[in-house]
Amino acid sequence: MGLTKRSCVGLLAKKCRMKSTIAVIGLGYVGLPLAIEFGKKYNVIGFDINTKRVAELQSGIDCTQEADLEGMKVATSTTVNNGLRFSADVNDLHSATVFIVTVPTPIDQFKAPDLTPLLKASEMLGKVLKKGDIVIYESTVYPGCTEEECVPVLEKHSGLKFNIDFFCGYSPERINPGDKINTLTKIKKVTSGSTPEIATLVNQLYGSIIEAGTHQAPSIKVAEASKAIENAQRDVNISFVNELALIFDRIGIDTNDVLEAAGTKWNFLKYKPGLVGGHCIGVDPYYLAHKAESLGYHPQVILSGRRVNDNMGMFVANKVVKLMIGKGKSIKGANVLILGVTFKENCPDVRNTKVVDIYNELKQFQINVDIYDPWANAAEVKHEYQLELLPALPNKDYDAVIVAVAHTEFLTLDYPAFKAHGAVIFDTKACIDRTLVDGRL
Repeated sequence: MGLTKRSCVGLLAKKCRMKSTIAVIGLGYVGLPLAIEFGKKYNVIGFDINTKRVAELQSGIDCTQEADLEGMKVATSTTVNNGLRFSADVNDLHSATVFIVTVPTPIDQFKAPDLTPLLKASEMLGKVLKKGDIVIYESTVYPGCTEEECVPVLEKHSGLKFNIDFFCGYSPERINPGDKINTLTKIKKVTSGSTPEIATLVNQLYGSIIEAGTHQAPSIKVAEASKAIENAQRDVNISFVNELALIFDRIGIDTNDVLEAAGTKWNFLKYKPGLVGGHCIGVDPYYLAHKAESLGYHPQVILSGRRVNDNMGMFVANKVVKLMIGKGKSIKGANVLILGVTFKENCPDVRNTKVVDIYNELKQFQINVDIYDPWANAAEVKHEYQLELLPALPNKDYDAVIVAVAHTEFLTLDYPAFKAHGAVIFDTKACIDRTLVDGRL
């Protein structure tokens, strides 16, 4: 017979008080900070299938720069911060009673949800799941995904029954890569569970580490939907100002001047135009749209916003080409420097970066394009996008320079020197002296 809900919750509550083991599955931008915080109060296994990543963490190295591992003792037993140890061995997961899944949820080439990492993680956990265990998902999904897609996989590979033998929770991640102020514990956390009792337990678990507090959603679907619309709302708002930028470019006025004037009204939302990439904003709206379409509703606003934002890289490239032509430059064989390839400033994250769209469009004009980014990992960029990064800023004349990312290092470059050699300078972030640029978003 399966455990009753009451006895299971009582057992789990007792185990949590005794500092039972929590396994965090996936040690990227989301999982690592989570594992470290839980490791301060519980026994935690930080698990990742990437053995290289695990080895780096065991050595105190974090390539994402999201966690400060400096000064944390790394013993020969691979234990960090007393309660946390890193592992790539599935057998180590058998000792855990709570599993938190933080694997990526990308989109495929057709902009449809790619649940492969999520379902693979669920399959792996199904093989180690025991009666009374809880699986909590943090990966961004569409409403219903946890119970409709993940739970059947857990049941199939564990032989256990959902909400009788094991339980689930959902607590959407809210990590903002590169942000050293709004960190994990400083951001309010939405929580949920597959039963009222489990929801309370999940809420209490996160509440033990989140200083900003928690919000317990009434269901897993509500928690899933809350995450999806957070990013869809921001995406739509940015798409509006991006569309304004396209309009104002044709009118011949500066978008930032218009936004500055409009921003003098107290209730004006001060969004700025730009490239919209990254692991969330450029992806999550497609998850929401996918769910809507599966139910027979074809979203208009969400997808129209995505179309505008997805085309901004192409717009930038074509605008730069027009500016070059205006200066009498030959386009074929011209040399262009792109400054930055990460999806945001002062952050090494290159996931879903739209700078690549600028590069690809310029190459269509048979332009020679160099990319320099002191923050990005050259090997990762090569693997993900087949692009080579310059190891250092070269002493070379360029026909155009595009400031694609507002890294601190780029704010004080010698742009007058570039202009002295006839370069067109385009600023996608409106981050440098406007008297030095030929165009900006």
